[in-house]
Amino acid sequence: MSENKCVVILNENLPLGQLVNSAAVLMMSMGKLHPDLVGHNLEDGSGHLHLGITTVPLPVLKGAGKLKEIREKIKLHEGELTVVDLIDATSTTASYEEYAAQLKMSALDVLNYHGMAIFGNRKLVNKYTGSLGLLR
Repeated sequence: MSENKCVVILNENLPLGQLVNSAAVLMMSMGKLHPDLVGHNLEDGSGHLHLGITTVPLPVLKGAGKLKEIREKIKLHEGELTVVDLIDATSTTASYEEYAAQLKMSALDVLNYHGMAIFGNRKLVNKYTGSLGLLR
């Protein structure tokens, strides 16, 4: 078993399209930060190439009502964990520049999270996410 773990936590009250988009956005950023999470390209039996996918299990957890609390508590371990978060401004902005401007104008205590992805030491990740249920 790997020493590290990666999870996605989503606000399960979001509409399906926003849920899926949030997970995709979070993991695209995580994959950029940790390229070793993505395996090498593979070939099928007919010789066709298939680009690498994740090499680790990736549980998607329910976190409505707990995302802000988890984000606040996890700050104690930001040097040990990679945390990618996504706020609700993604629903009201049309570009990354607009998102950045909205984030810059928002105080931490008013941020509403659509989700977050966490990667790092398994025990530490479990400390913050172990009580969350799977999103089904």
